[in-house]
Amino acid sequence: MLDLQLAAMMKAAHEAGMPDLCDLPPLACRDLYRQICAAADRAPADVRVEDREVPAGALPAIPLRVYTPREEGPWGIVVYYHGGGYVLGDIPAYDNVCRQLCEDSGTVVVSVDYRLAPEHPFPAAVDDAWAALVWAAERARALGADPARLAVAGDSAGAVLASVVALLARDAGGPAIRMQALLYPPAAGGHDGDYPSRTRHASGPTLTRRTMDYFLAHAFGPAGRAVDFRGAPLLAASLAGLPPALLVLAGHDPLRDEGLAFGDALLAAGTAVQLVEWHGLAHGFIVMAGGVTAARQAQRQFGVALREAVDAA
Repeated sequence: MLDLQLAAMMKAAHEAGMPDLCDLPPLACRDLYRQICAAADRAPADVRVEDREVPAGALPAIPLRVYTPREEGPWGIVVYYHGGGYVLGDIPAYDNVCRQLCEDSGTVVVSVDYRLAPEHPFPAAVDDAWAALVWAAERARALGADPARLAVAGDSAGAVLASVVALLARDAGGPAIRMQALLYPPAAGGHDGDYPSRTRHASGPTLTRRTMDYFLAHAFGPAGRAVDFRGAPLLAASLAGLPPALLVLAGHDPLRDEGLAFGDALLAAGTAVQLVEWHGLAHGFIVMAGGVTAARQAQRQFGVALREAVDAA
């Protein structure tokens, strides 16, 4: 059963005539997404905030926003990659999410404004995600954090980026990551599989199959499928040797079953997985904490799990 508060929120959006995101061009789609995030958010947490950037050579610098707890450090550090199908999302849209994650986890949170498709198709987002992770690891002490207490996290497309940089870090011999915390990742990158939830929840209530196809086509081209593990971690040659994963899924999400498949693949490769499913929630709930009590509970649980992971002896 869909959470009653979430159902009421979706009913109000429908009655107000809100379009499906895929019915808009990317720029208008981004504006609407910022409005959705703002409308469902909660009051900002009281943490310190500083805007930084990662130099990128001939390319524009990668914007970051660094959130620091008010309590005394040194802290762990979490690099966070926002959702939005590689097409939407930015630092302002996820500002309150990252403020709250900073407070709940008691860590420095580095929010990454990676390049978006279709202007910057894959693997631009992965390149930026990796550069931001390396930057955070190298500058952790200057940020008041302990580089040995590093985690990556993200939601939806951002969860894929978090899992992909964990793979890249494994293959590069570092940075060392204590946890990959993943909210409802589209881990198959548009490839077919035994994923009944894609049909069962094709009409939402939040993410629809039409919008999934819209994102995939913008990110990966007309075929709508990732060419390698950088857009589909289920395609990785090996998932062994990765940091433990926290995998958080929503019951009313077309991506639920490929998230489960990714968890099974991680376990089969010997990677520890903590699986949490919020049966009454839907895709994107991390930005709904202001209007849906269960979403706030999930948000807090996510932060506490990250705190425990980075603080573990």
